Amino acid sequence: MRVIDSLLTEYAESHQTKLNIAIHYICVPLIFFSLIGLLASISMPEIITNTVPMSVLPYAHLGTLVILLGLIYYLRLSLILFIGMLLFSVIVLFGIHQIAQLNVAPLWLIMTIIFVLAWIGQFIGHNHEGKKPSFLKDLQFLMIGPAWTMSHLFEALSIKY
Repeated sequence: MRVIDSLLTEYAESHQTKLNIAIHYICVPLIFFSLIGLLASISMPEIITNTVPMSVLPYAHLGTLVILLGLIYYLRLSLILFIGMLLFSVIVLFGIHQIAQLNVAPLWLIMTIIFVLAWIGQFIGHNHEGKKPSFLKDLQFLMIGPAWTMSHLFEALSIKY
């Protein structure tokens, strides 16, 4: 059995009820989005921002760095999941940039609200399920959650990962 299959199977053990699965389909992407947004709120040193082209300057932040490191992890597990996570990550980075451009509130505040609400949703789902979140057993499952969600999308689209 491939490592990714083993990890997804183990992750699925604490995600069996329809309510918990539905909550995860919403909350896992929101947690990913908000975490990257929180990291995007941290200013980068001028030595970095002065060296990148203006066209990519809005994306020169810690969130992008975390995404790149995460993509290396996903690539080691599955090329198809890597591609899916790459596409999702591009959408996330673009969405964060658009929210930052709105200037309705500080980006960190918006992302903190999303992050907290999404985690509340996660814990409601796990309370309903009656099982602890997988990451309490192994922190690696914080990375597997998005891949698990993506794998379900791929299964619905009949894409083999």
